[in-house]
Amino acid sequence: MNINAKEIFTAGMILFAVIDIVGNIPVIISLRKKVGHIQSGKASIVSCFIMIGFLFLGEEILNLIGIDINSFAVAGAFIIFFLAIEMVLGINLYKDDAPETASIVPLAFPMIAGAGTMTSLLSLRAEFEVINIIIAIVINIIIVYVILKSSKKIESILGASGISIIRKVFGVVLLAISVKLFTTNISQII
Repeated sequence: MNINAKEIFTAGMILFAVIDIVGNIPVIISLRKKVGHIQSGKASIVSCFIMIGFLFLGEEILNLIGIDINSFAVAGAFIIFFLAIEMVLGINLYKDDAPETASIVPLAFPMIAGAGTMTSLLSLRAEFEVINIIIAIVINIIIVYVILKSSKKIESILGASGISIIRKVFGVVLLAISVKLFTTNISQII
């Protein structure tokens, strides 16, 4: 077990940018208005289990279908790239159906532990120690819980333009991460 603060910080920042809980505050607010109460604790715990489970089982699932982690990481780099483009340009390339209830389904999956997060986890596993990724996941889930609990207060403090700025900054960070992920893993494949 090799706990490394730099790896935890890097993995944590990547997951924070991909989960984009701050950028999702407007979505969370509208969910709360539509369906009333959001179970912040339940959504956080379930998404934590989904992410850690996929961290361990994701590679096995890939092996079953004959895909190596580096190939998945390259594919993940493309997904992260498109997520970043959405964040920076303020467009929707992928559109989900509007959820009817704000339970585990729209929050824990796919909002918190969605396709981008799953891809990032396996991509991170190709580069970092598993223990450091788990610590980064737990730190992010704590942040997610706090933001879910206080989303109304955060929205009133930041305002729409503040949230937009934060979303664009994290979009640029994700763009850089996707380029690094692509260049690191494509050389392993070729």
